[in-house]
Amino acid sequence: MKKRTTLFALLTTVSITAWAQQQDTLTDPSVPRSELEEIVIQGNRLETPFNKVTRDIQLITQKQLEALPAKSLNGVLSYISGVDIRQRGPFGAQADISIDGGTSEQTLVLINGVKMLDAQSAHNMMNIPLPLSAIDHIEVLRGAAARVYGINALTGAINIVTKKESHSTLIADVKTGSSFKSKEEGDGSGIYAGGTVEATAILGSEKQSQLLALGQSNYNGRRYNSAAQITKLFYNGNYAFNHNNSLRAMAGYARSLFGANGFYAAPHDLNSEELVESSVFSLSSKHSFGKLTISPRISNRYGEDDYRFYKDDLSKGRSLHYTNALMLELNSRLVTKIGTIGLGVESRLETINSSNIGKHNRNNHGAYGELSSRLGEKIRGTIGLYANYNTDYGVQVYPGMDLAYLINAHWSFSTSIGSGQRIPSFTDLYLEQRPGNVGNEFLQPENAWSYEGNIQYRKGSSSIKAGYFYRSISDFIDWVRDNPSDPYSPTNFGKNKVHGLYVRVQQEFQLDGTQSFGYTASYNYLHPSLETSAQTQSKYTLESLKHQFVAGLYYRKHDLSLNVLNRLLKRELANAYNVLDIRVNYQWQDFLLYSEITNLLNTSYNEAGAVPMPARWFALGLKYEWTNIRI
Repeated sequence: MKKRTTLFALLTTVSITAWAQQQDTLTDPSVPRSELEEIVIQGNRLETPFNKVTRDIQLITQKQLEALPAKSLNGVLSYISGVDIRQRGPFGAQADISIDGGTSEQTLVLINGVKMLDAQSAHNMMNIPLPLSAIDHIEVLRGAAARVYGINALTGAINIVTKKESHSTLIADVKTGSSFKSKEEGDGSGIYAGGTVEATAILGSEKQSQLLALGQSNYNGRRYNSAAQITKLFYNGNYAFNHNNSLRAMAGYARSLFGANGFYAAPHDLNSEELVESSVFSLSSKHSFGKLTISPRISNRYGEDDYRFYKDDLSKGRSLHYTNALMLELNSRLVTKIGTIGLGVESRLETINSSNIGKHNRNNHGAYGELSSRLGEKIRGTIGLYANYNTDYGVQVYPGMDLAYLINAHWSFSTSIGSGQRIPSFTDLYLEQRPGNVGNEFLQPENAWSYEGNIQYRKGSSSIKAGYFYRSISDFIDWVRDNPSDPYSPTNFGKNKVHGLYVRVQQEFQLDGTQSFGYTASYNYLHPSLETSAQTQSKYTLESLKHQFVAGLYYRKHDLSLNVLNRLLKRELANAYNVLDIRVNYQWQDFLLYSEITNLLNTSYNEAGAVPMPARWFALGLKYEWTNIRI
C-alpha cells in the first residue's frame, strides 16, 4: 500500500491530467459526432462533456438502444466490451452483472447517479424500475472508481441516465415474441412466448421536464416453473426555478415474480419461486453562486426479497429479506484558475431484517476531493481521493488519477490509476442457511488497485482504441468449503489479480446520399490468477470471461435499417459459445416497425446456475413516438 501511494504521489507531481476524445459507441457508427459532444457524463462528482473525459468510458446512446436486438436492459449490456451479464431469468427477470472478471458484488449500478446497491445481495441490484424507452444514455466506467462513485465500485460502474426534454413526447412500444417451440411436458400446453408493453410520457418546456414511464413484461417459460412477470414504474422530474437554481425528483418501483427452477440449488430447487420488489426515491437540487455550485441530495432504496424454496408450501424453506438504504449527499464544485475543484460528503445508512440473516444495521460515511485541470491544450486530467469511514471497518483512503494526452488531431493516449473498496454484504456476513450456506462475520472488505493505459485513433467516422489494464484485489472474498458435506462459507481467500487487453474498432461508409454502412468490433481478453495458501478453487475466478468478442454490421437505406450482432464468449474452464442476433427497423412517419431474431444459430448455452438460455427467438414490435409538441 505504501509503495502504491508513493507511486501515485510521484505521478501527480509530473502532471495534472489530459485531454482525450474517447468517443466509443456500441453499434450504429452513424451516430453524429455532435450528438456525442453534447452528452455530459453525469458523475456524482464533476460533470464532464463526453469528448473531454480523461478515462475509458463507453457510451450507449438513445439511437443505439433503438437499433439493438435486445429484449431488456440486461440484453443491452451484454453487447458492451468488458461487461459480463449472467442471466438466471431471461428477458430481464434476474441477472448478475460484473465488469472485467470481477464479481457482481464488485460492480456498481446507478440511475441518474443514485446507487442501486442492495446490502443483502447483488443478485437484486438489476431489479430496477426503468423501461428501455425512458433511458437517454448509459455510461460504462471500467476500473476501480471509489474516487468517482464511493464504495463498491471496485471493478467499475454503470450509470443509467434518463431522458430530459424541453418539449412534450409520448412513446408507446409493444413487442411480442416466441421460440415457436412447445413448452416442456408438465408445464402446461402451447408454445414458449411472451411480450412487453412500455409507455413513456414526457411533459417538457424550457423550465421543466416531467417523465412518467411504465412497463410490463410477461413470459410463460419453456421449462417447468420458469415463467416471469415483470412490472416497472418510474418518474423523473426536473424543474429550473431560474438559471442558478433547479430541483430534481425521482421515484420508481420494480416487481419481478419468476419461477426459480435451477437458479441456486439445482436440481433440488425444481419448485422454487422468487418475488423481488424494489423501490427508489431521490430528491436533489442544484444551486450556483458565481463559480461555486452546490448540489445536495437525499435518496432511499428499499427492497424486499421473498425466496420460496417450495412455492406450494410456504411453511418451510422460505427466505424473507427486507433491506433499506438511506443516502445523504452534498456535492460541490468550484471553478478556479488552476482548474475545477470538487468537494463533497456522503452518508449511507443500511439496515436489514431477514428470516435467515437476522436484524443488522451499519453506517458508511465518505468524503472526497478532486481537481480537474489541464496543462496547455494537449494535457488534461483529474486527481483526487475518497476517504471512507464504516462503522464496522473504520477509516480507509482511496486515491485515483486520470491523465490524457492529445498527441495530434487524430491520436490520443490516456492512463488511469484507481483504488476502491467492496464492503461485504449482509449475506456474506450473517447468512444462516445450513446445510447449504453459512456467512462469516469476521470477513474484511476487499480492496483493489487498478492500472490502465490505452491509445486511440480517430478520424472522421473511423476509430480504433486498444488498451491494457491490471487489477489487484487483496482480501478477495469467495464462498468455499473443505469437504462436500460442509456448508459453503465466504472467506478472504487471497489476492485476485487480473491482466486484461481490449481492442475496439468502428468505421462507417457513406455509400450515397441515402445509404450508409458500418461495422463495429470489440475484443476483451482476461488472464486472472489467485494467490492463496488454501487448497480450494475460486468459484468466481473460474467463472469469469476469458475471451469476449462482439462484432456488428449496420446498414441503412432511407427509413430501413439492419443491425447484425454476434457474440463469441469463452469462460474459464468452460466451452465457448456463439450467439448471433439480428434486428430490422422500418420508420414510417411517427411509427417504428421492427423485427428481431435472437440466437439465430440456436446455440445451447447457460450464463448462470442451471438455467438454459432461450433458443432461437422471433419477435415483432411496433413503437409510436409523438414528439416536438411545444407547451
